Amino acid sequence: MGMIGQGLRAIRGEGVRSTLWRAAHFADGRFNPMRRKPTDLYPSDAIAADWTVPRNFNAAEFPEGPYEVAWLISPPSRTSGGHQNAFRFMEFLERAGHRLTIYLYQASAQPAVDIPGIRAMMAASSAYPELQADLVRYDPTTGIAPGADVVVSSDWQTAYPAFRYEGPAKRFSFVQDFEPWFYPASSEYVLAENTYRFGFHGFSAGPWLAQKVADECGMSCDHFDYSVDKQHYSHVNDAPRTEILFYARPPTPRRGWEIGELALTEFHRLRPDITINLVGWDMSGYETGFPFVNRSAMDISELNAVYNRCAAGLVLSLTDMSLLPLEIMSSGVVPVVNDSPNTTGVLDSEHIEYVPLSPAAIARRLVDIVERPDAVEHAKRISASITAADWSDPGTQFVAQFERAMRTSI
Repeated sequence: MGMIGQGLRAIRGEGVRSTLWRAAHFADGRFNPMRRKPTDLYPSDAIAADWTVPRNFNAAEFPEGPYEVAWLISPPSRTSGGHQNAFRFMEFLERAGHRLTIYLYQASAQPAVDIPGIRAMMAASSAYPELQADLVRYDPTTGIAPGADVVVSSDWQTAYPAFRYEGPAKRFSFVQDFEPWFYPASSEYVLAENTYRFGFHGFSAGPWLAQKVADECGMSCDHFDYSVDKQHYSHVNDAPRTEILFYARPPTPRRGWEIGELALTEFHRLRPDITINLVGWDMSGYETGFPFVNRSAMDISELNAVYNRCAAGLVLSLTDMSLLPLEIMSSGVVPVVNDSPNTTGVLDSEHIEYVPLSPAAIARRLVDIVERPDAVEHAKRISASITAADWSDPGTQFVAQFERAMRTSI
């Protein structure tokens, strides 16, 4: 769908005011990506969540399910990997027989939460599963409907209405990152960090994050393993590869765009013959020190073809580890990742190239990879190393942990 078609659909679904807001917000994000945005939290929810007065949410022991699950999440978008992963795990619960109601939490009036538009977006995307759950917009005046056995939050903002719910439901948190690190020292940092002290039980992506929230905030937390969707990612190119990729998202500071841009500028000086692909964000209009192919935010079904042209993929994760290293490995790409506890503590693979956050060191490592004499054979080994990886295994882990947490006192 072209930009004009997208604009017309937005006007029909959200109205002129919301569509104009989206256009202005897009321009502001493009030309002023570091500007701080207002906190997207209803004041009444923030005030009601007084965690200094303990509430023992998870002491009760529920009988065998199926359970009524109220899942709170911010409105999903086509390019949000965190939302795509959360919906994947919602599907695991539905397959296990549990019944979900999904509450879309957004305190700001704009953009309008267009539920038919969100459903159409998810239906058109290869990255979202088809769920039976109802999608409703959260309203602080009515809150979560009575009858929930458990309320699950999935962004720090959604932990506040989950805390506020007055029913006897358990409280869980689907933890995909240490969200205070999304902010400088600020009110948002504190509001996000406080949610790990609410007394919820967590389910985290990887062991590093589970240990961090337990050690620093006292939060009980299970973890599930990382995996890859083999339906979309596979090794199909045995020819020598003369391209690399960078997961580039300038408006998302935790993806280290500035360090990556410096590293690739130096890499291009050393190997100007190698094509550099930028994936994850529309990079038109951005100035860089190197030429690049703007892959923008491609549909998941289109990525494997690009990955299979690349010898190396630069993926910087300044908070919790991205899923991207495993995905590109499945396509035979060598991941180059920053060497930090938040990355090495999640994925332990001899095929991941962990590098200190020095632009020059990163550039040298990328050169070493593209000049490797056994690169074709190495690509096959990388892909074969995760042949057995499948999301059904973490899904089974998660459902078992979820049901055990429902049946036991925590």
